Amino acid sequence: MKKQWLKLFAGVISFVLVLTACGGAKEEQKAAEGNQNEELPPVELVWNFPLSAIPQDLATVQEAVNKITKEKINATVKLQAHTFADYNQKMNTIVASGEKYDVAWVANWNWDYLQNQSKGAFLELDDLIQQNAPDLLKSMPDFVWDAAKIQSKIYAIPNYQTVTKKEGFVIQKRFADKYKLDVSTIKKFEDIEPFLKQIKEGEAPDVVPFLNDKTGRFSLMYQSQGLEAITNVVGVELQNPDKPINLLETQQYKHYLDVMRDWYTKGYINENAATLKNKNDIIKTGNAAVQFHNVLKPGGEVEAKAANGGNDVIYVPITDAYASTGTVITTMQSISKNSKNPERAMMFINLLNTDKELYNTISYGVEGKHYKKVSDNVVQINKDGGYAPNANWVFGNTFNAYLVEGMDPSVMEQTKKENESATKSPLMGFKFDNTPVMAEIANLATVIDEHLPGLDTGTVDPNTNLKVFQDKLKLAGIDKVIDEMAKQIEAWKQTK
Repeated sequence: MKKQWLKLFAGVISFVLVLTACGGAKEEQKAAEGNQNEELPPVELVWNFPLSAIPQDLATVQEAVNKITKEKINATVKLQAHTFADYNQKMNTIVASGEKYDVAWVANWNWDYLQNQSKGAFLELDDLIQQNAPDLLKSMPDFVWDAAKIQSKIYAIPNYQTVTKKEGFVIQKRFADKYKLDVSTIKKFEDIEPFLKQIKEGEAPDVVPFLNDKTGRFSLMYQSQGLEAITNVVGVELQNPDKPINLLETQQYKHYLDVMRDWYTKGYINENAATLKNKNDIIKTGNAAVQFHNVLKPGGEVEAKAANGGNDVIYVPITDAYASTGTVITTMQSISKNSKNPERAMMFINLLNTDKELYNTISYGVEGKHYKKVSDNVVQINKDGGYAPNANWVFGNTFNAYLVEGMDPSVMEQTKKENESATKSPLMGFKFDNTPVMAEIANLATVIDEHLPGLDTGTVDPNTNLKVFQDKLKLAGIDKVIDEMAKQIEAWKQTK
């Protein structure tokens, strides 16, 4: 009996020693992490990013963000939000003036990634990632990183989300129900016209049947037209991806213009489309019945509802999911070449992509004030809380996000499945280096700014204005851009 008691006592002591050792190891690890943070001198980072509107209570969220970043990387972050409509101009001004910033959102459709990298605006990030954000590499598939590279180097971190596009209509459900819209009849963008006629006759003048703005919708319809853009005016037909063409000289573009002109003259398109800078000014009022979009992502109807004044919407896709270099680099974070704290900036981007607490704070705000939790991973947004950016894809890895109440719980799995199964572009990974034709690109931009808003919105007659536009594009040097792109595609193919 005594021997058994001694054995039991010895076992208990051993168990206690094991627990003590484990606890000590955890404490040592915690202390080491704390010491590492203490070894970092305090810094302030400045982060520029765009939103539909500047949130009223951004200051509260900044304070909450800084509690996290101060503890994790001994840094505070100044959140500089701009509107999407102003972002390109604001960032160009910031860079030109030498104003201090560390991190900035960049894309291929707003404050252009390739163009600004060619100007030397961004730091090369490969070494910074390896040294300060090793978890970041594992958080996204290889093809996402490949799409982000420019001449084999990374200059911006993709915000991993849906990396496909699917074109189609965003339609307010109340109107679809009221006019008994049969979505099965909509196979092409023109097929929506009978519904627009019903909206015009039944809801005017308060409701816009088809919302358009100065950028037009043709650039959102490339896939359904059998096209892929490489710059804003030069791309390829998918059936002949080796031969770049002027997208604005195609039959598809002429057909689009004819339809838009017809819709505009019938009153289906908002009269101010050619001068409308920020379409969200109309969308948020709930007065846009139909919109055309090229990213009808799984679960996106919940975000679209919030953007449309709280009105339910339905998605009506006219294409399948498609992935290209352009669909990956639609939302990214870069580090300024003039940042005084590039290592800490990279640590911050790493947190945005791997730290759920930080990511959900910047995406949804402060719990109890800006949102409340319905369950562990589902939140209900407080519309009157002063912070509802409705744009978690701007901030980081969306797979770390809470689900918004009403969103399908399987949306993350659906998105990953679409990412993996989407049709891949024949030019996946190709990026056009516009350095040899920068003067022509600048000239083309001037011509486009002058003529495209009127044409693409149907405001002016293409029969009298399209030829003038196309002639000016030729004078601006579009053929030289096409020739340069053809050379680069051929050289790129040799490396495959």
